[in-house]
Amino acid sequence: MDCQISVAADGRQTLEKVAEFQPDLILLDIMMPKLSGFEVCKKIKEDPATRHIMVLMVTALGELGDIERAVAAGCDDFLSKPINKYALVKRVENMLKLRHVTDELERIRRYIDGVEDASVPERRCG
Repeated sequence: MDCQISVAADGRQTLEKVAEFQPDLILLDIMMPKLSGFEVCKKIKEDPATRHIMVLMVTALGELGDIERAVAAGCDDFLSKPINKYALVKRVENMLKLRHVTDELERIRRYIDGVEDASVPERRCG
C-alpha cells in the first residue's frame, strides 16, 4: 500500500489538516483533546467538501453506546482497541478500495449524464 500520511495531535488540528491535505481516509481516535473524534467526524461528514472522506474511528471505550455515537456522527467503520495490526491493514485496504470504486462510479454517472444530455434533441415550438 503506497500512502501519504499526515498526523494530527488533537481534534482541531485534525480538521485543519483535513482541509489542507484532503485525505481519502481518516483513522480517527474518539478520545482526543480539544474536539472529540465524534465531533470531528460529524464536522467532516456535514461539510460538502469533505463528506466523501472515509472515516475509520478507533477507541478504547468499546461500549455499544460509543459505537452508536460513532455511527451517528457519520463514521464509515469502527475498531476497538487493542487493535490487531492485520485487521487494521485489511480494513484500511478495503475502505480505500471502496472509496476508489465509489469515485469511479461517480465519474461514470457524470459521463452518462453528459451523453444523455448531448443526445436529447432540442424541441422547438413555432
